[in-house]
Amino acid sequence: MNTIEEVKIEVKPLPQPPPQGAGGYSGSQAVLEALIAEGVETVFGYPGGAIMPIYDALYDYNDRLKHILVRHEQGGIHAAQGYARTSGRVGVVFATSGPGATNLVTGLADAMIDSTPVVAVTGQVFAHLLGTDAFQETDVINITTPVTKWNYQVTDATEIPAIMAKAFHIARSGRPGPVLIDITKNAQIQKFEYEGYTKCNHVRSYRPKPIVRKAYIEEAAKLINEAKKPFVIFGQGVILGKAEKEFRAFIEKTGIPAAWTILGLSALPTDHPLNVGMLGMHGNYAPNVLTNDCDVLIAIGMRFDDRVTGRLDKYAKQAKVIHLDIDPSEIDKNVKATVGVWGDCKETLPLLTKLAEAKTHTPWLEKFRELDREEVKEVIFEELNPTTEQLTMGEVIRILNELTDGNAVIVTDVGQHQMVACRYAKFNQTRSNVTSGGLGTMGFALPAAIGAKFGAPNRTVVAVIGDGGIQMTIQELGTIMQTGLNVKILILNNQFLGMVRQWQQLFNDKRYSFVDIASPDYVMVAKGYGIEGQKVSERANLVNALQTMLSHNGAYLLEVMVGKENNVFPMVPQGCSVSEVRLK
Repeated sequence: MNTIEEVKIEVKPLPQPPPQGAGGYSGSQAVLEALIAEGVETVFGYPGGAIMPIYDALYDYNDRLKHILVRHEQGGIHAAQGYARTSGRVGVVFATSGPGATNLVTGLADAMIDSTPVVAVTGQVFAHLLGTDAFQETDVINITTPVTKWNYQVTDATEIPAIMAKAFHIARSGRPGPVLIDITKNAQIQKFEYEGYTKCNHVRSYRPKPIVRKAYIEEAAKLINEAKKPFVIFGQGVILGKAEKEFRAFIEKTGIPAAWTILGLSALPTDHPLNVGMLGMHGNYAPNVLTNDCDVLIAIGMRFDDRVTGRLDKYAKQAKVIHLDIDPSEIDKNVKATVGVWGDCKETLPLLTKLAEAKTHTPWLEKFRELDREEVKEVIFEELNPTTEQLTMGEVIRILNELTDGNAVIVTDVGQHQMVACRYAKFNQTRSNVTSGGLGTMGFALPAAIGAKFGAPNRTVVAVIGDGGIQMTIQELGTIMQTGLNVKILILNNQFLGMVRQWQQLFNDKRYSFVDIASPDYVMVAKGYGIEGQKVSERANLVNALQTMLSHNGAYLLEVMVGKENNVFPMVPQGCSVSEVRLK
């Protein structure tokens, strides 16, 4: 007969939390004191169990810190991004452990690729429970390592002042980016002898600004002075470096035509005579075609991403390339530079301008004008002034330009409306274009517009959103309702996931696979949140509707029905050279 042996299982008790200190400040108070010392005024967030001690401490800081309760943690980090983009300061977001922290990941990835300075503070389970699969425990440090500039887990409150100082220094310095600080609950509760807060201005082995090598400046200046057809392409590095004046002085002295990436938009006024438009897949015809005709290509604060370059083996092969960037890893990464100029462009551009000869490149600039006239004739005029019955996205943006005089902050989501807005919006001021560039995050615009308004409270902020993107974060209407924020929401509804549909039309024989998206009654939804609005489908009502939206005292939602199958052109098809851009 088989017998079953008695198996004795030793049950070990869970480790107990360490005793708390008896000092005067809690770790939670130290976090909030750090924010105040860093000049933070607004925090976006959502409370939960693991971050509750920080929220409890926040109760006593209401007179010094404004907390904005979002409806989803993704909304919180996108709002922090929007705040950072318009204010030029570090955005801050709070989230709890587990799902709260993981809901930040998309925004962290977005901020990482778009170089947006954000500090995320997440709560974590008690240190003695780490690794036990405790309720709402997630290894947020390993999850977020690829999408943060730096992250750190605090288990002892005495670390908090120095770690918070380091977080802000890393987030804002050099090439900016997101930082995440994960704080266990015991560290939030723990009392310790608080000795004040000292800002960080140096981290061993971290060099945010590379040494400027004057020899490279001289080499670059020589190439520029010898060039017959020089061409500048500029990105967000000009804005992040606060080098708009230095950049303008450089192109005006040298007379070089300049084109922008979508994140570089607004660094140079749209109507500047040397501004020749937008680069990339849906960029303007002239800058795309003439990239492969210039003899010297000067890239400033941009990273040669694939949407700008098209096929790399056919990109600017005839040109000598000068690449100015604060991040040395970007130089030679995608496009081999003839001369790489390391450094902050606010420092390197004046040195380059001083050595550059004053010139005008009139015949070369006229080539851009010729191709521009061709694009106007074939694409732009009809998009902005349609003769068809259906409204176009372009005409909506044209009228918005006229009514705002190019002085609004425009926050775009991702899709056809994004490309149309970037192509046709007019900007007179820097930090006016807020969009998700590198990651292309649908759902970005509504919460980012909330943050943008807090970052630029005295400016008109318009969120331009597609009918797909708005439904991803529509719950943030609740944040607008609760704060009373004056954000204008412009939905361009083509009843499709438009960008995907365009590709399916052009490259998949109109096999429209799951891109026909139904929408709720947005005006009724907005009214449910106490936000006024209207829907427009007739051209005769468009101007008045936009005027009503802009002049309304408070938030307003305007839904504009546009053509279902309108496409965005020009377009560089995937796998093609930028000079193979299609006008139709």
